[in-house]
Amino acid sequence: YLLRYDVEVSGFGSHQSGHLCLLRLREQLYPGGDSSAHWPTLGLNTLRWAKAQGAVVGPAHSGWGLQPLPPGATESVHSGNSGKARVMTHELPNYVVPPFSGIGANEYIVDVTHVVPGPDGRPVPAVDFISTVDTPYPWELNIWYHTLNVGYRTRISGETDFPCIYGEKVGLGRSYVRQPKLDYGDWAVGIREGRNYVSDGKSHLIDFRANGVEMGAGESTIKLAGPSTVKVTVKTAALLGERPDEAIRGKRFDQKPYWDLERARIGNGRKVPVEVLLNGRVVATREIDADGAMRDLSFDVAVDSSAWLAIRIPLSSHTNPIWLNVADKPIRVKESIEWCVKAVERCFEQKIGRIRLPERGEMKQAYDFAKAEYERLLREAK
Repeated sequence: YLLRYDVEVSGFGSHQSGHLCLLRLREQLYPGGDSSAHWPTLGLNTLRWAKAQGAVVGPAHSGWGLQPLPPGATESVHSGNSGKARVMTHELPNYVVPPFSGIGANEYIVDVTHVVPGPDGRPVPAVDFISTVDTPYPWELNIWYHTLNVGYRTRISGETDFPCIYGEKVGLGRSYVRQPKLDYGDWAVGIREGRNYVSDGKSHLIDFRANGVEMGAGESTIKLAGPSTVKVTVKTAALLGERPDEAIRGKRFDQKPYWDLERARIGNGRKVPVEVLLNGRVVATREIDADGAMRDLSFDVAVDSSAWLAIRIPLSSHTNPIWLNVADKPIRVKESIEWCVKAVERCFEQKIGRIRLPERGEMKQAYDFAKAEYERLLREAK
């Protein structure tokens, strides 16, 4: 057994902008005291401190505050104690700007645009990963898909948030990291590098490759001179009971368990879909028997322009991306960049009152920078 204690910024400081997971810290108390009062309320300031130590960092329980509520959406749910019905969408990606009113990956929409000094002083991304599996699937993944569609390369990690969200045990939301030996430091770096897939533990997506390039190896990038067909391979396995578990299958997607292979079951049989994604859109699907057997799958995927490529078993497991660079052009999905601009504005409106007065100037500067970056990228988009 391997036990390591790091920090979740929860209940103090920058929890107002979204809880943060800080892995591989050398110093665990923010300078200036030993109370909750001296921690920053702007998440980016906490990230700067952690990244200077070489930490691996990202938001916790990402979906809180990111629930989309569009009129005419596909699903109606009750929210809070008011009993009023509100509509939600589970489409991915969707273009509804959520309220940014919670403690999930809210300030992430700003932080992902920033670089900060690393332990050697060289600039590094301010955020490495976004947590998944312990909050509703479309709430977590939508913001991640959009920032990938802009051109950022944040990875995903699995999370349980024991005992606050799930009290049964640690490990209901998992990160399976490919590593040469059992070593915590390498495990955390593997998440930063995208050598992992996330899962509820009931399905697996192993050895994901495109044109022979392995997920998380080097830059995870394939250069293509022009439109082409890419060969995608993965080893996959899943395990369901022979009969449907109606107690899970009948629940809305915003009710626990948020990720569970049972939700992917096709009809009353034992098959589940394996989906290939380009820029968040499903471009190929194969059904497999969820009988526990490992199977080798391959897909031929047509690629017209630069994109990120990933594989998922919906609501159960998801790989990190492999990037496809076509004709040296960056990924710039216009609709996603427009969504990000609006998201920065909404997040600022929600969080400004929660930031201490001495940090509000830094907050405005950080948010202005993020909006300007998205607007610059928007000008590059077609």
